Amino acid sequence: MAGMDLEGVPGDPVRANRWLPVAGFALVSSANQMLWLNFAPIATGTAARLGVSSSTVGLLAEVFPVIYVLLALPAGLALDRWFRPTLAVGTVLTAAGAVLRLAGHGFGPILVGQLVVALAQPAVLTAVTGIATRSLVPADRPSGIAVGSAGTFLGFVLAFVLGLACGAAHLHLLLVISAAYAVAGAGVLLPSLRQVSAVGGGPAVGANRAALRAVWGDPVVRSVAALVFAGFGVFVALTTWVQTLLQPVDVSARAADGMLIAMVAAGIVTAVAVPPAVAARGRQPLVLAVAGVVAFVALALLAAAPGPVVGYVGLAVIGLVLLPALPVLLELLEARCGTHAGAATALLWLSGNAGGVVVALAVQAVVGSTAVAFG
Repeated sequence: MAGMDLEGVPGDPVRANRWLPVAGFALVSSANQMLWLNFAPIATGTAARLGVSSSTVGLLAEVFPVIYVLLALPAGLALDRWFRPTLAVGTVLTAAGAVLRLAGHGFGPILVGQLVVALAQPAVLTAVTGIATRSLVPADRPSGIAVGSAGTFLGFVLAFVLGLACGAAHLHLLLVISAAYAVAGAGVLLPSLRQVSAVGGGPAVGANRAALRAVWGDPVVRSVAALVFAGFGVFVALTTWVQTLLQPVDVSARAADGMLIAMVAAGIVTAVAVPPAVAARGRQPLVLAVAGVVAFVALALLAAAPGPVVGYVGLAVIGLVLLPALPVLLELLEARCGTHAGAATALLWLSGNAGGVVVALAVQAVVGSTAVAFG
């Protein structure tokens, strides 16, 4: 009967209702990403308020990609076998971690809460393809993947907007708002998981040895993994270091945060609008090639002439082309890899987070030279 439920016709209530789990997933994934980056725009002020160093505050974000790299494939396997319970656990851990950050005063409770949210991240993010294939009819799945992916990007915007609005002076208020948002997202997704097929309306999300061998043997998958390693690595490096890189050219911290908000906000629009149209026309390779060239040019301009105007324009353009590349790649692998699409999704996120660690550390090594770092 679950499979029949997925066969709704355009305009009917069943088909419309199938979007509720996707919407709930977008809320939870945005909450998870927001909690990850809550302290990025206010790192210096948070360090002073908590009585720790700025590098210690940096640990609150740096643990996320490390834990993801370790748990991506086990999370994929768990989602393959027990999709709804595993995503439910990730959802509960996201909300619980946000609440735990309010459990006391000082750095300790916040770190514990961040670790709990970081443990939830693999189960949440790796489910982006599965929630669409298990909830929506085939014609709607590219849009579902795009909406789910856009939720992760929305979390970046929320983190920086909330940081700018509250500041380190109102750190407790920031934690309360973040916890309320995470709990509300869980309240939407958890009940709606009953509408999600237990066996899936398409490829399962997961990873086992046979699936991984089959997926990794595909040269297209390896190429995609390399692209995601570089592209996601650039994105993470920019969100981590752009404030520091532009400070020598008289760009204030608030202006740098505004540039990052513009970058992600621009990307959310294209991440929702572009992938379904690209999938319908089979233009994924062309769109990815254009995205790579445009991002290269924008980064070259930032290296050659960093400043407020180039910063806003360059980062917005990077967001416009890089962010929709993720749902395009997810949909491409879902269509190409068939029953092994889940293993491909896990490898995709694993490669992206590994790229985030490597590229961010590489930029950190040359952070004293703005031109070299952007170059």
